[in-house]
Amino acid sequence: MIPFSPPRMDQLIIDEVVATLKSGWITTGPRTKLFEKKLTDYCGNKKTLCLNSATAGLELILRWFGVQEGDEVILPAYTYSATANVIMHCGAKPVFVDVNSDFNISLPAIEKAITPKTKVIMPVDFGGLPCDYEKLNALVRRPEIKALFNASTAEQTQLGRILILADAAHSLGAEIAGKKSGSLTDVSVFSFHAVKNLSTAEGGAIALNLSDGFDNEEIYTKLCIKSLHGQNKDALAKTQKGNWKYDIVEAGYKMNMTDILAAIGLVELDRYEGETLPRRREIFDIYNQGLGKYAWAELPMMENLETGKISSYHLYPLKIKNINEEQRDEIMKHIFDQDVSVNVHFIPVPMMSYYKKLGYSIHDYPETYQQYSREISLPVFFDLSTLQAEKVIQSVVDAVEKVLNFQKN
Repeated sequence: MIPFSPPRMDQLIIDEVVATLKSGWITTGPRTKLFEKKLTDYCGNKKTLCLNSATAGLELILRWFGVQEGDEVILPAYTYSATANVIMHCGAKPVFVDVNSDFNISLPAIEKAITPKTKVIMPVDFGGLPCDYEKLNALVRRPEIKALFNASTAEQTQLGRILILADAAHSLGAEIAGKKSGSLTDVSVFSFHAVKNLSTAEGGAIALNLSDGFDNEEIYTKLCIKSLHGQNKDALAKTQKGNWKYDIVEAGYKMNMTDILAAIGLVELDRYEGETLPRRREIFDIYNQGLGKYAWAELPMMENLETGKISSYHLYPLKIKNINEEQRDEIMKHIFDQDVSVNVHFIPVPMMSYYKKLGYSIHDYPETYQQYSREISLPVFFDLSTLQAEKVIQSVVDAVEKVLNFQKN
């Protein structure tokens, strides 16, 4: 069976994890701090905080910015539930909007959805392709849009506009005009979950990149406190001679990354540009060459020369032309029958029972549903061989043509 996206776990990672275990320091410590520094250097943002998940990072920033009951946060209907759930945790209202044909959030739809209650826009870099951040950054700075903004916290007053919080869970290493994801807007949040390009088993990071007079070092310190029970000293700081005494300055959370996770991340980051991204691009090229000859295949956008966008090649979201959701599901069944694992990214949040009960309906997001109903994500992982990729292609071709020919007869 060809799996969908197993993590790369080799001897280099095993050795580094073992070294971490032998070091006697397994929770948040020197490796986590080094990982944060190396991520900042790689992405070109101003400061980075590593956490136990991207979900934690998104919620932490919403909490820091003061998002609460009565506020609205705009996000795409086409995303994973975590993007919406963190808004609900804060007591605010998720305002879903439709997407473009590239799966990313629609700017005209965002503009129509902005109200005096809007505090944050959360674009999602679907599959690793960055959203249109130049236009998004310009939108929230337009005088008539800024005039709608009602600040209710010191942070909101200082920013004086809607915050852009990028769900960059898929896009580590992606670029726009030579600038890396993480440095493209106010704040970006990465995921290091097991299926991501760069995995730490579980984990995430906040890439701070605030301007407008914000001190990103100071914000990093505040977020560290929030992420560790509201404690004003972490374990590493308390190891200094005579520095044991600490205080709890707020009712914080438990969101910190451990050195065991950071050890995996350090190995993966060191070889990310030289090995991981090139191999993922090779797999995409194999799929493009093998599937591009078929009229029914709609290949994903991974680069845009006009805007300078380059994907991180996280997902290969193949779309099949002129089919419905039931046909897509039947095609997937035939692919699985050939011992190839595929997936769908994602079932849109308004289709989920919890959100349907709140009154959301997928019928309000026709482009989202149209993309979802035809999408099949193909396996992409470092150790996927060329022969395996060719088998994936053949299984897709066989399955599609079997279903389409059956429908015609």
